[in-house]
Amino acid sequence: MEGFDDPGMFYSANFAEDDTPVGTDQVNLQAIKKKFKDFLRQFHTENFNYKYRDNLKRNYNLRRFYLEVNIEDVGSFDENLADKLYKQPSEHLALFEEAAKEVADELTTPRLEGEEEVEDIQIMLSSDAHPSDLRSLKSDVVSRLIKIPGIIISASGIKAKATKISVQCRTCSNVIPNLPLKPGLEGYLLPRKCNTEQANRPKCPLDPYFIMPDKCQCVDFQVLKLQELPDGIPQGEIPRHITLYCDRYLCERVVPGNKVQILGVYCIKKISRPTRREGREKAVTGVRAAYMRVIGIQQDNEGMGASRFSIISSEEETTFRRLAALPDIYEKVAASIAPSIFGATDIKKAIACLLFGGSRKRLPDSLVRRGDINILLLGDPGTAKSQLLKFVERVAPIAVYTSGKGSSAAGLTAAVKRDPASRNFVMEGGAMVLADGGVVCIDEFDKMREDDRVAIHEAMEQQTISIAKAGITTTLNSRCSVLAAANSIFGRWDETKGDENIDFLPTILSRFDMIFIVKDEHDQNRDMTLAKHIMSVHMSAGEISQEPKEGEMSLEFIKKFINFCRTRCGPRLNKTSGDKLVTRYVNMRSNTHSDKKHSIPITVRQLEAVIRISESLAKMQLQPFASEAHIEEALRLFQVSTLDAARSGSLAGVEGFTTEDEYDMLTRIEKQLKLRFAIGTQVSQSVIIQDFVQQQYPERAVTKVIQGMIRRGQLQHTMQRKMLYRLS
Repeated sequence: MEGFDDPGMFYSANFAEDDTPVGTDQVNLQAIKKKFKDFLRQFHTENFNYKYRDNLKRNYNLRRFYLEVNIEDVGSFDENLADKLYKQPSEHLALFEEAAKEVADELTTPRLEGEEEVEDIQIMLSSDAHPSDLRSLKSDVVSRLIKIPGIIISASGIKAKATKISVQCRTCSNVIPNLPLKPGLEGYLLPRKCNTEQANRPKCPLDPYFIMPDKCQCVDFQVLKLQELPDGIPQGEIPRHITLYCDRYLCERVVPGNKVQILGVYCIKKISRPTRREGREKAVTGVRAAYMRVIGIQQDNEGMGASRFSIISSEEETTFRRLAALPDIYEKVAASIAPSIFGATDIKKAIACLLFGGSRKRLPDSLVRRGDINILLLGDPGTAKSQLLKFVERVAPIAVYTSGKGSSAAGLTAAVKRDPASRNFVMEGGAMVLADGGVVCIDEFDKMREDDRVAIHEAMEQQTISIAKAGITTTLNSRCSVLAAANSIFGRWDETKGDENIDFLPTILSRFDMIFIVKDEHDQNRDMTLAKHIMSVHMSAGEISQEPKEGEMSLEFIKKFINFCRTRCGPRLNKTSGDKLVTRYVNMRSNTHSDKKHSIPITVRQLEAVIRISESLAKMQLQPFASEAHIEEALRLFQVSTLDAARSGSLAGVEGFTTEDEYDMLTRIEKQLKLRFAIGTQVSQSVIIQDFVQQQYPERAVTKVIQGMIRRGQLQHTMQRKMLYRLS
C-alpha cells in the first residue's frame, strides 16, 4: 500500500462516502452555513470597517488562500454560532470554510482567464480567552475547541496528507474516485469487499482495493511537539508533551524554542505497536492517544511567553509606573531579591540588573547586539550561591535551572534525534532555547566538561545556536541571560594560589558581564550578625503567612513588575551620558594618572557590559534614556565585580593588570628573582628593591612583583616582616 493513509490502515465492510454526522439535519447545516456567510459579509467594526470581507478579498488576490478570524467577533455577531464552533468544531469549521469559499467567489468575480475554479479557503481561528493548562486536558474535552500555551520543542519536515483518494480494485479494475478523508492523523477505512456487480465472472477476493497515488488530492502538513510552560510544572514532575498536527498555511510558522498559544481541536488516534513479523504495525484495541489538530497559532516573538504574568490590568499598570518613579526603587528591588539571604548587597543589585536586562539592538547592517546580562558567582561553598540561583528561577518570568554535572552540550543547546515514527531526524531545543527571553541558571558551572562549556560560547554572546548535524543546518534563538555559580579549583578560595584558583578559559570568562569573587571571610562581628539572622529565619519559617517586610516586594508582585518593565521599556544612552562613558573608558585604558598608579584596561566587550548595566538601571525606572547617575552606578558595579576580581589575580590574562610593555617588565623582574635566590635564601626586601632600582626598574613594579609572589606562595615573610626567603 502507498503511504497516503499512514500512520495506519484500517478496514471496514462499506464505504463511508457520506461524511455528514449522524442525526444532523441537512437543512440546519445549510442554515448554519448561511449564517457564516452573513458574518463574513456583514460584520464590521467602527466606521463600518468590514474587516473580514476586505481581508478575504485582499488575501485571495495575493494568492494567500486563508482568513484569520477572531472567535470573539463571531460571538458578538451570533453567540450560538461561536458556541457551535467551541463544542463541535470539526463539523462547523468545514461549513465555515465552505462559506468562505462561496463568499470569495462572489468578491473576486470576474477572475482572470484560466482561474475560473475557486480555491479552497483555510479558516484560522484566534481567541482572547484565557488558555487552559495542558495537564487539565481530560477525556471530556475530546473533539472540542481548546486553547493551551507551551513551548515548541521539535518540528518535523513537510509531508503530504491526502484529502481525497481514488481506489481501484485489483481484479475488476473498478475505480471509485474522490473518497473524502477526515483531517488529522487518522487514516481511511478501506473496504474489504468489491461493491461492483459480479455478473458472469468470479467474485473479487477480499481486500481487493489499492490507492491510486496519482489520483489523490493532497495538502501539506507538519507535526510539532509542544511542551508545557516551566511555570506550570509541579515540583518533581516531568514536563508533559502533546503532538500537534498543522496543515496548509499553518505549516512552518514556528520553530523549536518559540513560545506559542495553540487553538485547536483535541483529537484522539489509534495507537499502533510494531509486530515482530515483517515489521508490520498492529492497532492496540480500545486505546487512543491524544493529539491536537491546530486551528490557530499565536506566537510570542518577544519571548516573554504565554504566562499569566504577561496579563497586566490598568490598575496594576498605574501601580507599576508610580513605583518606578520612586527615587529608591533600585534599593527596593535589590532588597526584594532573596531577602532571607544575609548581606551580598552588590550581588543582589547585579542580579536585579540581570532580571531587568538591557536593550537589544539591531544595527543597520543586520547585526544584533545582545541586551541580556551574564553573571558568574565564583568562590567558597556555603556562601548562598545556589540559593540565589534558585530564587532567580522563581522570580524570573521565564527561567530554567540546571546543574553543571547533569548537563551536556546537547541538553543546554539543541539535540538532533531520530523520530521513531517517520525515522527522519528532528531537532529538539535544549535549556537555553527553552529559556528564550528569560534566564538560564547553571549551578556547579565548574563541574561541567570543558567541551560542554565551549558549546555555549555562541549562545552567550551572539544569542543563537547553530546546528549542522545529520543533514540539518539551521539556527535557533537563545535570547537569554546566564547566571552561573562555581567553586574554585581547590574547593575553597586560596589567597596564596592567585590565578590558580580558577580553571576556566579566558574565552568563557570574557562573556560574563560581571564576575563576583564570593569569599567566606572570618570576622567575629559579621559571624555573630549572620548567625542571629539565620536563627531568626529558621524560627519564623513555620509561620503560615509571612508578609514582606517594609521596603520589600512580594514574589508575585516583583515578577509582574519585571515582566512589565521588560516589555514596555527599551532605554538607550543619551549623548551626555555616552560622552561621559567614553571619557571613563579612555581613562581606564590609558596610563596617564598623575600618581602613576596602574590603570586597569578593559576591552570593548566589557565596555558593552557597562552600557547594558546602565540600560537595565534606566529600565527599572521606566526611563527612555540612561542618565549619568545610571552610568556611575553601572561603573561602580563593574568595579566591585570584574575589576576587583582582576586585581586579585584570578583573571590575569582576561582583564590584565597593565599594558603589554609593563607586563613584560614584570615578567623579567620575576625571572631574575627566581634565578638570583635559591630555595631557602633569606634576604631583606629593601635590599632587593634597592638593587632593582639601580638597574633602572621602577620601585612600584618591583614591589608589585614581590607582593604577587608572596600571594602565590613563592616568597614568604619571616617573623620580622622584613626578611624573605624562597619557597619554590
